[in-house]
Amino acid sequence: LSLKDLLTVSIPTDPQQGPSHCRRFRHPQWHLLDPNVTATNWSKEATEPCVDGWVYDSSTFTSTVVTQWDLVCHSQHLKPMGQSIYMVGILLGSTVWGLLSDRFGRKPTLIWCCLHVAVTSTLTIFAPNFLIYCGLRFVSAFAVAGIVMTSTMLLVEWTPTPKRAVSMTILGCFLSLGQMGLGGLAFALRDWRTLQLAVSVPFFATFLANWWLPESARWLIIMGKPDKGLQELKKVARINGQKEAKKTLTIEIVLKRLQFSRQAFFTRKVVRNNFALWLLRDPILALSFRFSVTFSYYGLVLDLQNLGSDIFLLQVLFGAVDFLGRATTPFLLKFFGHRITIASSQSTAGFFILANVLVPRDFQSMRVVFAVLGKGCFGVTLTCLTVYRTELFPTSLRMTADGLLQAAGRLGAVMGPLIGMTRQALPLLPPLSYGIAPIASSFLLLPLPETKGLPLPDTMQSLEN
Repeated sequence: LSLKDLLTVSIPTDPQQGPSHCRRFRHPQWHLLDPNVTATNWSKEATEPCVDGWVYDSSTFTSTVVTQWDLVCHSQHLKPMGQSIYMVGILLGSTVWGLLSDRFGRKPTLIWCCLHVAVTSTLTIFAPNFLIYCGLRFVSAFAVAGIVMTSTMLLVEWTPTPKRAVSMTILGCFLSLGQMGLGGLAFALRDWRTLQLAVSVPFFATFLANWWLPESARWLIIMGKPDKGLQELKKVARINGQKEAKKTLTIEIVLKRLQFSRQAFFTRKVVRNNFALWLLRDPILALSFRFSVTFSYYGLVLDLQNLGSDIFLLQVLFGAVDFLGRATTPFLLKFFGHRITIASSQSTAGFFILANVLVPRDFQSMRVVFAVLGKGCFGVTLTCLTVYRTELFPTSLRMTADGLLQAAGRLGAVMGPLIGMTRQALPLLPPLSYGIAPIASSFLLLPLPETKGLPLPDTMQSLEN
């Protein structure tokens, strides 16, 4: 018998008229070899689950977490659940590290998080089962949130107002380059453990390199440490080749700046006592709808398999378009401002996702084009939000507030893969949800204040002004 005949008598057909992945006949159905008998002429009672295991296609990857722990059939929901557990770690980490960074500083938080990620990510490759694997990924994600937040905040607080959009764009472009590099790395390393090790070890190097970074002088001054702030300012001036700054930067100038920081330190306590009421302000409420951006973003990028067979090329394409989209951000912010740029790019991404619903699956190239363009628009949105959200809060509470905003966004990242789990039962629900959510939430950004060209607020008074 040919392989086709063996499959016919051994494996029932699925709704797409292909061999079922999850059930087999209890006994060979020889009558199905009769050309006059249709493949549907069999009873469900004649089938049983594949109790002897599965054979996997290893042409793309030699080993994955799916093949490692058989995350198929009745266990196939564990894969998106594992992705959501990772996002829950980032969600909780965003809140915790935001508070700790405002309390102990940006630099110590960043250094500890890098070591945390390096150790826990490396230990992941030794996980004996999927439960421990998810636990280690959760702990690793918890610290990843701290790295993302503190590195961004250090860059913002060291950058002059006219160059803030450019510096955030450069940071975003490096994220896109990392995404492209991940596609190439996965192409070269087809075993999941080797790939996991390759992306974990560099964090040991960043842990050592971050000791060289200066602490945020703005945060030191606000916290009543002008001497240390002056020391960091002189260090950065020396790195930038500003030799005359050694004479012009004095404690008197810093103390003059401290007049504002004492007020900030006093209002910091007042604000913390009324933080629950302060959260009801328009910026927090509207930017909490960052949920919709990450909801659609991660729902799209974590499900590359539904867009085509060459996931390596898709990963690189996503990164390349993301890079180009982020690179245009300074020009868009300059001409249109923060609110219009965020709202328009977010809604455009939603329209591209909805357009994909209308494209038949046979037109795979067109589906990939729409998905890639939508990803590029999300890149613009996320870069703009990185600039915008830092300008809405005072220095003394910036990391705490940013942590809560990040948590709102990560809640969307948790829900994105979970909605993707409904694809088999309700095929249209995931794409419709991913498309409608950013379009609807974009209108909520329009009433917010425009902050283009304004300096970072250090105190509650400057924020009100």
